[in-house]
Parts: sequence; C-alpha cells; structure tokens
Amino acid sequence: MGLFSNKNNKFKPQDQKIRVIKAIVEKTSSLKPKPKPKLPTGASASASASRSSSKSRLSPKPAPRHKSHSPYPSSADETRLDRKRKAGRLSTPRRSPATDRIEFDKDSDNEDDGWMNLDSNKRQRKGTEEGSIDTTRKLKSSKAFEGRVEGLQLIHAVDVASLELKCVPVMGAQKEDVAIKLQYPSMQRREKNYRFELVWGKDKIDAVEASIKVVRHVADTYLNDEEAEPFTNPNGGIIRRLEKASNRNIQDLMGFKAALLEYNELLLNLVEDGIIAKNLDNLHELPPSLVAFILDQIYDRVVAPKVELLSKYENGTDYVYGELLHPFITKILTEQTKMNSSQVFVDLGSGVGNVVLQAALEIGCESWGCEMMENACNLAETQKKEFEARCMLWGIKPGKAYLERGDFRYNTAIQDALKRADVVLVNNKAFTSQLNANLVDMFLDLKPGCKIISLKSFVADTKSNNHNINDVGRMALEVEECTYPEGYVSWTNAGGSYFISTRK
Repeated sequence: MGLFSNKNNKFKPQDQKIRVIKAIVEKTSSLKPKPKPKLPTGASASASASRSSSKSRLSPKPAPRHKSHSPYPSSADETRLDRKRKAGRLSTPRRSPATDRIEFDKDSDNEDDGWMNLDSNKRQRKGTEEGSIDTTRKLKSSKAFEGRVEGLQLIHAVDVASLELKCVPVMGAQKEDVAIKLQYPSMQRREKNYRFELVWGKDKIDAVEASIKVVRHVADTYLNDEEAEPFTNPNGGIIRRLEKASNRNIQDLMGFKAALLEYNELLLNLVEDGIIAKNLDNLHELPPSLVAFILDQIYDRVVAPKVELLSKYENGTDYVYGELLHPFITKILTEQTKMNSSQVFVDLGSGVGNVVLQAALEIGCESWGCEMMENACNLAETQKKEFEARCMLWGIKPGKAYLERGDFRYNTAIQDALKRADVVLVNNKAFTSQLNANLVDMFLDLKPGCKIISLKSFVADTKSNNHNINDVGRMALEVEECTYPEGYVSWTNAGGSYFISTRK
C-alpha cells in the first residue's frame, strides 16, 4: 500500500499556494520629459534668432589651428623642425605638442571643414604689449618703395621645389598650369619674378600653403581692418577663396589661381598708392609669426637642401652644432632681456646665423655672430644674402647683421662688439670646460648690466666641489636659472635649463 493511501497518515501533502507580493511603484519626476523653454515673442524673439543664426554662420566649430589644404602631406612646419633636428641631434626626438603642426582636412561632407574664422576684428596685430613697443624703430625700407631694385638676387621657391626637381603637380594641374606669381608688399617684382610652382615633394616647399600664408601675413601686418577686409572677409574674401579652392575635397585650380591673381592686383594697387609704405611708417615692430615665417623662407631655400652638411661634427670637441629655435629666441629677446633697436646683440658660436638674423629682424638691433665650422659659415653667408634680399621683398629694414669666421676668442671685430654688447648668447651646451673657462675671462670686458644667455652656467653650483670657474664667475656674474619647454631646441624635444647671467 502506498505511503500516502492511509486516511490517518500524518504525512499528507499540502495544497500548493501561490504567494503574491504587492508593491507600489511611484512615478519619478526625473523620468518626465523636461518642458521646452518658451520662445521669446516679438522683437526679442527676432533678435535672439538673429544672434543665434549669425553665430552659427561665423563659427560652426571652434577655430582650429591653420591647416594645409594641399592633398599631399605637408612639408612645412613639422618637417622643417625635423630637418633642424637632423642638424644637431643628440637624441631621437619625439613629436611635440608644442610644435604647430600642419594637418590635413579629414574627408567631410562639409567642404569648408576646418575653416578658420577670419573676423578682421580678431586678427592679431601686435607681437608684444603696447607699453614695451620700441617706438624709435623704423620698420620701412625706403629703398624697397622707391622703385624696383634691379639685380635683386633671391633663391626662388621654384629653385628648390619644381617639376624639374621631380616634384608632382597638385590640384590636378597640368605641367603648363603649375606656375604662379606672388606679389609681396613692396615695389619689388613678384616671385619669379617671384615664382612658385604648384607642386609637392617630400621635404620641399609647399607652394599652396606658402602662398596662402604670404597673403595672410600681408593682411594681418600691413593693412588696417578696413583695407584688409577684401582679403579676410569670411564670406568670400581672398583667403577664404584660396583655402576653399585648395581644400582636398574641392581642388579648384582655376579658382585658386583667380583668387591669387586678384590678390596680386589688389596688393600692387595698395603699394603703388603708397598705402603699404604709410602703414609701415606707423609700425614699430613685427609679429613673431611673421618674423618666423620670413626666417623659415630663408632657411628652407638655403639650409634645408644641404642640412646634412651640419651633422658632420666631432663629439667631445667644440665642433658641435645645434640650434635654438625661433620661439626660444623671441622669449629671450623680447620678454627676458627686453632688447630694443639701439642695442647690440652678439652670438658666440652662431652656426648658420639663424639667431643673428632673427635679432636683426625682430628687434632691429646691431647683431653680430662668429662661427668656426666651415660648412656652417658657408651656409650662414648665403643665408645673410638671402636675408637682405628677402627683407627688401617684404619692404622691411632690419638691423645690421655681421657674421665673422673663426675662433671668437681671437677675432678682433667680435672683441670690439663684446665691449658694446647688451645681450650675449652662447650655446655652450657641448663646449669643453676649457672653452667655458676662456669665456668667463672674456666676460670680464663686458659692460655692467650686459646679459649673457647660456645653456650651461658659468658659475659653479656652490654646493658642488667644482671650483674650476667658480671663483672668477661668481665675482663677475649674477646668475639666474630658467627653464625652457619642449620644442625649443633642435637636438632634443625635451625641455631643459638655461641661464641668464648679468655682468656686475
């Protein structure tokens, strides 16, 4: 008999029950859609809509850095920095966020993606604060506006980037269509007359980018807001059209050349009417961006094609090469030493002359340099010739620049210049201890208050046991240690220390 068949069995199975739990769910206010704000009515609504529409048109995206619209990889800023690093590399450089990189537009349905807002009211006109402007400096080269200087010797862009040099046409140009001419803000001839070819080549000048930059610098520096409006108007100005025509999604060769032709004619009229010369008469400084651009034009034509010559040096000797880059020198000359056009600058170990030329251009001062490496000296002399011609092209009168060959310890002209110097630069990062000791002896002849900028201190740390140059240096110099960020020197991408010593 089954276990559960007995009526009296106490193990009877219980009936199944379903347990029901009731819960109250409250509606949460956060789940409700937020009410839309009521639109203003009447004139208020109209004004609000107008402001919103206007803002949207002028700046659909945050304004990015300038971009190259060439369909090929840019060979400008970042490549130029790489070439300079090849000249004096002590360690493998990394890409620097401090470098103003030229990048491509990404493929986009918006043909104007990446367009920079060129509101003339927001253009940067000054490189330094108003109170520090050297009002005694005369920027205009009178000779550049008296007439065309015959026989002006320039290295044209076409001499270093052309079809003949195996570069390829851009924007779909045929061989017969690549030549363009570019007017500069003076009476001098256009480039070739001063010529570019719309071509691309690795480590070569990017003619599209370079020509747009020339137009932008002219508008920003040489014209007031009203005069610059045809160039900078965001709704059809010349720069707008050049950028649009060269956009990788458009590639409008005829549109690009038409905008450049209009630029040439407009600028030439402004030059012939005396407007450019008059505006230069009222200027007393150049924006650092224009200074760097002109110096890079020179470097790209003279040094870059032969940069490998500068890598031939001997470790452990005084024959070592490295460059301090434009932003570093601008900071030293304009912010820290506050030089003016009446002063004297000396660079001991001046390499290819970059800093000597920058001081002459940016400050307008008398500028001296001395170098003993033969290859660097040869390139420096060629740079100086190109510098003088290109300043004429831009209508600018720089300070006098002097480049000496040989050992600065025994050069009479340099010894005389040091006695008058207000700022002395010496990149002694790799100098031998003997040469640094010799320099301290030379600094005894400097006038009180003269500033010495160096990568190594001439006064030994009082905590160390190095008394090699400490005694003389401490008596003669008061030293301040500073730091520079990454991207300021050619031999490494890292930051480092430098020193400003003042002659007591």
